[in-house]
This record gives sequence, structure tokens and C-alpha cells, in this order.
Amino acid sequence: MDIKISPSILSSDYANLESELNRISNADLVHIDVMDGHFVPNITIGIPVIKAIKRVCDIPFDVHLMISNPYDYVDAFAKAGADIICFHIESESNVEATIDRILFLGKKPAIAIKPDTPVDAVLPYVSKLAMVLVMTVEPGFGGQSFMERVLPKIEAIRNISSDIDIEVDGGVDYSTVQLAAKAGANVFVAGSAVFGSDCPSDAIEVLKNNARNHSEE
Repeated sequence: MDIKISPSILSSDYANLESELNRISNADLVHIDVMDGHFVPNITIGIPVIKAIKRVCDIPFDVHLMISNPYDYVDAFAKAGADIICFHIESESNVEATIDRILFLGKKPAIAIKPDTPVDAVLPYVSKLAMVLVMTVEPGFGGQSFMERVLPKIEAIRNISSDIDIEVDGGVDYSTVQLAAKAGANVFVAGSAVFGSDCPSDAIEVLKNNARNHSEE
């Protein structure tokens, strides 16, 4: 599986988003957290900001919808520039209908699961998905510690599908990226590990190399 790093702009300098994106020009994806203050207890950026930064960034947008009713908004996010649209299986929208709508719009569908959501919940949909996002922290806030107890979920999904992208989000750094890669993940969301470094592009390469070395074990 290709190793991909998806820096989370949740940890970037919002006053200088264009220059921040230029600092991660070697990233495989740009991870954009959308929070509605209802599904999770926080509010972040939305459609207008995604539309604006799409004009200055050629890296595919990995949009993570932490919102209660994703089905109602997938059209708008697709139009704004999302390339991957990830929604939570714990949301209130019909899962099958939301996946089908994302596919109809020509975008890649992904499902996210919280740390305490069983893997079985996502398995019926794997054949239609481009990616499964396994949260390694509770969704809603950055800067949390990586939950190693979630690693068996990654292993279970990888055992079912050898070719689906498995993304991890939460507490990913130079060390935990190795654990996640060994479990079978190949897409890694990193916030402070990238944007908190003196040279984000170098941090991306270190994360990628660390993941690649351990995914081959």
C-alpha cells in the first residue's frame, strides 16, 4: 500500500493558510476537519474556507465531516473542492445513501469510526469505500494522545481488505505512526507533528519513512 501523509490544517496558522499550505507542498493530502458544534463540541472551518484555499492548493483535499447530518452537505463540500469526503458512521444520516451520493458526485467516499465504535459497524460498506478512517482519539479537538487500544481495529479492517486505504487520525507523531503502520494503516493525519515543526516538509518525509519502514515488517 502507498504510504500517504495528510497534514491537518487544524494545527496550522489560520491567519496565513496559503503560506501554510505552501509549507506542505510534498504532502499527499490535506486533511480538513469540519466540526459543527453539535456532533462534536467544537466548531471549525466550513465551505467558504475550503472553496477559498482550493484556489491556491493543488493537493487533494481529505475532508473529514464531524457533523450531524453529512448527507445534507456533501453536494456543497464536493462543489467547494473536497476530493475525499469522509463522514462518521455515528452521524444521523443514512450511511448507504450518503456513500452513494458522494460516488454520484464523482468524489471518493470514506467512513470514520470513533474509538469505541466496533469495526463491525463499517464492514457492510467496505466494498463501496475508498477509505476507512479509524479515530485514535475522541473527535472534536486536536492535541490528544494516541490511543493504542484502537490498533486491533486497524488490523481487523486490513485483514478484510488488502487494498482499501486505512487512515488514522489523532496523536500521530514520529513514534505512533510506526505503531499504526505496523497494524495496517497507510494514511496518516498529522497536525502538530507537521505544523509544529520548524520545517513541515521535512517532518512529512520523516513520518512517511517511519511509516514505510514499519509497514514492511
